[in-house]
Amino acid sequence: MLTKQTYARLGEAVYRTTLANGLKVVLVPKQGFHKTFAIMTTDYGSVDNHFVPRGQTEPVRFPDGIAHFLEHKLFEKQDHDAFDLFGKYGASANAFTSFTQTSYLFATTSQLRANLEILLDFVQDPYFTPATVNKEKGIIGQEIQMYDVDPGWQSYFGMIGNLYPKEPLHIDIAGTVDSIDKITADNLYAAYQTFYHPSNMDLVVVGDLDPEQTLAWIEANQARKTFAPVTPLKRIASPQTAPDQVVAHTTKSLTVVRPKVSLGLRGYDTVPTGREGLRYNVAVSLAFDLLFNDTSDNYLRLYDANVIDDSFGYDFVTQRGAHFGQLATDTDQPELFVAEMQAILAAVPQQLQAAQPQFDLVKREAIGRLIGAINSPEAIANQYSGPLFAGSTLFDELAILEALRFEDPETLATAFFAQSQSTVATILPKG
Repeated sequence: MLTKQTYARLGEAVYRTTLANGLKVVLVPKQGFHKTFAIMTTDYGSVDNHFVPRGQTEPVRFPDGIAHFLEHKLFEKQDHDAFDLFGKYGASANAFTSFTQTSYLFATTSQLRANLEILLDFVQDPYFTPATVNKEKGIIGQEIQMYDVDPGWQSYFGMIGNLYPKEPLHIDIAGTVDSIDKITADNLYAAYQTFYHPSNMDLVVVGDLDPEQTLAWIEANQARKTFAPVTPLKRIASPQTAPDQVVAHTTKSLTVVRPKVSLGLRGYDTVPTGREGLRYNVAVSLAFDLLFNDTSDNYLRLYDANVIDDSFGYDFVTQRGAHFGQLATDTDQPELFVAEMQAILAAVPQQLQAAQPQFDLVKREAIGRLIGAINSPEAIANQYSGPLFAGSTLFDELAILEALRFEDPETLATAFFAQSQSTVATILPKG
């Protein structure tokens, strides 16, 4: 049975249910929209390489990159490729793996039921052989080698590696050429059977749909299949990097015209769980806006001094087991950029107080971006939080943002910055 949550002011509604096999289904009707977007996600990503496989009692450490490798291999079946089926029914499909999740998705303007069947069937029907696994190693190996010389990717993962040197987060999501060479078909089946159980997955569908009819299609599909009983997942946590073990600075030379600098901040403050975790993320992200967006005093001053340019960007990320911030730019003055950023971060309480007159404007800008995203089925589906923020949606995020007062980002961000550990990863031109 579907439960309905209404967001009256927005004229939106979200329908939810959990099937008998544990699959969580979220349906968001957008009447009159031409495109419908669906995404199926498992709570399993690149950091989950040490766990007790389903049906076993002892933990096993699997090769780095196995979650990403599994994502690639699920599309290929014994006699067809799932991409071809989506194309036959007019849908575009894709997939991606993050640190903590793997998602499979499609967008379509017609044939919703047929494409939903394809999505559910190919994700829930693994087919791996030694021959197909070995073939994929060459393909993914080329992808890894491409990212090894990508300056932006290396700057980002250099920063991540410095912040989390003792945890799986420091390893590239795709793994290494050596690590994927160790992956076997049996490894893939073990990971699949452990993490791709419906009880560890979400299906979100957003677009021109009838909730009851769409649920009936999904239920009929799942009723034709047999799944193992639900059992608890047993992930083996890695020892946490102590604050004094965060790497202060690394440098790498690549083919770039100008230096790239990424300053990272690892949070050691306590992040709330559930919906309060989303509120924490929204509040600290708003503090980053106050300090660094393109109307802030800091941005304008550093831009005018040619310390930063239009390449400057920042982000704050909260996910299972980690939260961190990033400040990055291309600059001819990398040392000065780092010094300026560190000076700002050393005086966050005073900096935020100075920026308080801009709070309402910055908040309205953030609200405007979210309202724009609400008109995108893809954004609504991709922003669904799953287990991280207790199934919150973009509509919940908007409500949280609207309710924030200046004291909220001030308090939470001050705690984050005060307890964070920083690092710098620099990419310099060769020679």
